[in-house]
Amino acid sequence: MKRIHLWIFFALLLFFALLAFLTFALGLQHQLIPEGEALSQLSSMPDWLLGMTNAALVFILYGVFGLVGLVLCRRLDLPGIFRKQAGWNRWVWVPMLLGVVTGIVISVLDRLFALAEGWSGFEHPPFPFSLIASASAAIGEEILFRGFVLVLWALLLNLILKKWNARTTALWIANVLAALIFAASHIPAVMMLIGVNTPAAIPPVVFFELFLLNGLVGIVAGERFIRDGLVAAVGVHFWVDIVWHVVWPLLAG
Repeated sequence: MKRIHLWIFFALLLFFALLAFLTFALGLQHQLIPEGEALSQLSSMPDWLLGMTNAALVFILYGVFGLVGLVLCRRLDLPGIFRKQAGWNRWVWVPMLLGVVTGIVISVLDRLFALAEGWSGFEHPPFPFSLIASASAAIGEEILFRGFVLVLWALLLNLILKKWNARTTALWIANVLAALIFAASHIPAVMMLIGVNTPAAIPPVVFFELFLLNGLVGIVAGERFIRDGLVAAVGVHFWVDIVWHVVWPLLAG
């Protein structure tokens, strides 16, 4: 594994851990998790200690998943962190453009679903915490769902389809599966948002919107990951969330 890939990966991981620390050290988690919810039993711990604990867990867990994913990338001839031949356009500007466009699309779709269903739509973190949440999700979720889940599925599917020389097919099936798993990971947050105790209690339209919007983000980020690596996928996800969680609520408010 090239040293520059490891340096960039650990830089992303350290920044993610710092954001995790700040979220708790500044008490920002209370803006997302009401009193009496999952963290209530930890309320006696100082915020700085919660922040240190969360940062350590983030660094260890996501570090393990990310490093395993990078090793598996080599077996699939995927770029890993970045594709050297791509250049700045595909590392920065293309992900930004795709992220902004995708963010606008899901924001409009959410508004249409909200009008059709007669509800307020998905909630957003309050500003300026929305900036920290956007950066945290972009790094953490891409390491996990593109850097590990997509790669693992791609490896397994490539083994199954190897005799048909269907590597591209395996990668795209893995991309869709990782996007669906990524969408499903948001089910607990939606349950908390609408106040239900089981996924079955989520209204079908809301359930469909959850998978459509998050699945779209996952597929676009996955396409960039396959083509140009983790840095590009993080870029797509970050700009989607900036439009979706920061710009759109400010304009609507």
